[in-house]
Amino acid sequence: MRYLRPIVVLVMLCPLVSISQTKSGLVRLLESEASRFPAKAGVYVKHLTTGEEAGVRANEQFNSASVIKIPVMVIAYQMADRKQLDLNERFEMKKSDYRGGSGVLRMHDVGLAPTMRDVITQMIITSDNSATDIMIRKVGGVDRVNQWLKENSYNELKLMQTTYELFRKRYELVDAKYRSLAPEDVFALQIGLPAFTQGRESLLDEVRRASVGKDPGGEFNKRMETDQSYWLGAMSPRDTARMLEAINKGTIASKESCDEMQRIMRGQQSGARRLPHFLNVGVGHKTGDFPPAVANDVGIIYARSGPISIAVFVQNNTGPYAETEDRIGLLARTIVDYFDGTQR
Repeated sequence: MRYLRPIVVLVMLCPLVSISQTKSGLVRLLESEASRFPAKAGVYVKHLTTGEEAGVRANEQFNSASVIKIPVMVIAYQMADRKQLDLNERFEMKKSDYRGGSGVLRMHDVGLAPTMRDVITQMIITSDNSATDIMIRKVGGVDRVNQWLKENSYNELKLMQTTYELFRKRYELVDAKYRSLAPEDVFALQIGLPAFTQGRESLLDEVRRASVGKDPGGEFNKRMETDQSYWLGAMSPRDTARMLEAINKGTIASKESCDEMQRIMRGQQSGARRLPHFLNVGVGHKTGDFPPAVANDVGIIYARSGPISIAVFVQNNTGPYAETEDRIGLLARTIVDYFDGTQR
């Protein structure tokens, strides 16, 4: 009989160990889907009606690319609520306001005068970089954005720099002296529009000649994979989804402002192959990408069972970019199927 007691103890302990290591169905689903990316992928999902949530690498910081523009929008709407910013005010664009990369404002003449609401809208729905730097200045600058993030306990979110500062780094890799390039110079090098090259031809030609054989674009992309100083921002899936939840629930600004922010995100013009790709329910979202390495999409999926806050970050991508975008869409469909079941 003296040998039975240890055996009984082991039998009693085994079920306890098994229960403690059990993962929820949603966790297993996210782990399976995240493993399919030819990249490092982080995901966080929360059903805002039931509260069910799960994540993979949810607290790790990823290269945000343009997703970091969301907190800039939130701060602007908070300022509007306090009457510190007039969304109907018109902003007249000067040469120094133009930025390359994504967006449509760069295609218009100097002197264009959109409202501040227009500027915010373009920052989100076309990820306009000219609009982004205008709004970063309007809300108080990079340091003010980061102070606000800390004050509101978004500890894993950080705006690293303006888009102008980020784009200028490509030319600094050619020669450190090009840190002195003005916004107009960087834009002219990126776009080459005649109105921005007049009177600067000798400097721009010098930079182009110095770049020959140095592949600054390739070196820039390589550094972006691991060096946060070459990121526009750093964000974790969980903190990002938490901000989206606050927008949806109307707790981060007035209800009117939160409704307007959701309306803007539902007008998204980019990322059709990402979160919304395989869905037949509404999606309000914000993309962020630096092909071929970074492909992000975050937002609110307005599922039939209730809104779902979701943040998907993908970096160090090694597969075809379009297929990685499709993979984000397939992940979103799987999540909606999980929550909505046959309602889809």
